[in-house]
Amino acid sequence: MPAPPSPHPHDAASEPDAEPRQRRARRKEARPGELVDAALQLFVEKGFAATRVEEVAALAGVSKGTLFLYFPSKEELFKAVVRETIAGRFTEWNEELDQFSGNSAELLRYCMQSWWERIGMTAASGITKLVMSEAGMFPEIAAFYQQEVIGPGHDLLRRVLQRGIDRGEFRPLRLEHAVYSLIAPMIFLLMWKHSMAPCCPASEQIDPVGFIDNQVDLLLHGMLASGQPL
Repeated sequence: MPAPPSPHPHDAASEPDAEPRQRRARRKEARPGELVDAALQLFVEKGFAATRVEEVAALAGVSKGTLFLYFPSKEELFKAVVRETIAGRFTEWNEELDQFSGNSAELLRYCMQSWWERIGMTAASGITKLVMSEAGMFPEIAAFYQQEVIGPGHDLLRRVLQRGIDRGEFRPLRLEHAVYSLIAPMIFLLMWKHSMAPCCPASEQIDPVGFIDNQVDLLLHGMLASGQPL
């Protein structure tokens, strides 16, 4: 009986080689996200001007050359951080607004609380302080933040307020000013978190959830039409 054919010399090596190739492919796909995570950490800790791309690459475990394969400049890396951590949220928030079935007071409270949970509690909350601190030195990143975050954020809040007015739940408001009344307390909370909070004793810390609830109550008492429930 003839002996079975011997395996091709490459057959034995093909299976073991497949796994390292797959791991390398997965690693390559993950690199942009790892670079964005590293950049976010350093931008928040050091600011835009003081962060060097070499540091971002080292923190992500790659070379500077590899970083530039994905992001051609520090500015483009910053834009990716903003898109991934903040700007990308507006689609889901607008969809949630469209589907919300409660009254407008409940919607406003939900918007501000969910903003804190999804942005304020995360490292991305430090981006606002960075932009406000360095806008004068880097007007191009400030303009980008205005386009990608501030503008869509204002539009979303205008929709919330207009919904309340249209349904007779809020009295008529000057929306261009009312939007800032909603945003200002949240900016204060972010600035506090990334400046004074680390320096203050526990007895003087601000409870973010309680702060937001109190701000919503104050705002609603000024916006609700007569006889509308809180």
